[in-house]
Amino acid sequence: MSSSSASERSASALDVAALPWSSEQLETSNPELETLKRHVAEGLRRPQKTLSSMYFYDDEGSRLFQLIMALPEYYPTRTEFKLFTQHQSALATALRPAVAQEPFFLLELGAGDGLKTKILLRHLLDTEADFTYVPVDISGAALDGLAASLRDELPALRVEPIVADYSEALRLMAARPGRKVVLFLGSNIGNFLPADRLTFLRNLAAPLSLNDRLLIGFDLQKDPRIIRAAYDDAQGVTAAFNLNLLKRLNRDLGADFDLAHWQHYTDYDPLAGTVRSFLVSSRAQAVHVTALNQTFPFAAWETIHTENSYKFTGPQIKALAAEAELSVTEFFTDEQDYFADVVLRPLQ
Repeated sequence: MSSSSASERSASALDVAALPWSSEQLETSNPELETLKRHVAEGLRRPQKTLSSMYFYDDEGSRLFQLIMALPEYYPTRTEFKLFTQHQSALATALRPAVAQEPFFLLELGAGDGLKTKILLRHLLDTEADFTYVPVDISGAALDGLAASLRDELPALRVEPIVADYSEALRLMAARPGRKVVLFLGSNIGNFLPADRLTFLRNLAAPLSLNDRLLIGFDLQKDPRIIRAAYDDAQGVTAAFNLNLLKRLNRDLGADFDLAHWQHYTDYDPLAGTVRSFLVSSRAQAVHVTALNQTFPFAAWETIHTENSYKFTGPQIKALAAEAELSVTEFFTDEQDYFADVVLRPLQ
């Protein structure tokens, strides 16, 4: 995709038309919408209004994130792709069972388009590994696209997609016998708050045996200017991605956010190693959410905190693994030390 077409698509993503909602329409809310309603009601009542980044990834959000990953400023995807290319054999060796022909499941959380994973999948197929690929994503459209591309590119691959959140997918897979390798790539681990990150890793490790493995991507600390640019690109695609969260609330909850009066803002704190992203109200305004029958006031330049993205050092990764009762077995990084893919195993 050319940079001009990305700009055109991101600009169109900023257009918004508030959808008319009635109480009758909202009576058909499903459990996912009920969870979203509770989250929004709680988050917008806080002194520092907050919405979770987990709600970025509706179908449009997933599409926009595919554009983000191709941006020149967004180094994580490009760097991890190169890392996978250079270390594919060593990665496969670190993840495969000790017994060469033992079957296993390769479970990927947040599979997206599978661009990097396809490097590993091809290598495993070429070396006659006996495995089933289980991509997991909350976006059915993203999984449909991935499954279609895999049928074309890797027709010999066994694929069992799961449309679910991570915890549900892990519960489903834990009930199935067999060795498991769990992938959590990109810099997704950095989106968790520290306490939540530790809980997530412990929950991730709990159903695994000593012979199972985890492969987790960690974005490393580096020049603060490089990090900040990755979250505030010149074309405005990341801004469209952040603002799409408000479009989702307009659509799913009958909110009336006027996107003409909201801005994307992000910054990086090198002391804490944290990128923080916000939606900023550019004027005093009130937003009504029909599904909640509530109106939320916003002062001029008040913010909604939407995302944290933590960056790590090697010692921090090892300390985190130990807290989660995991052990680092392999640490793969690029020549610039921008990114690391870390292989871990349960300690018990």
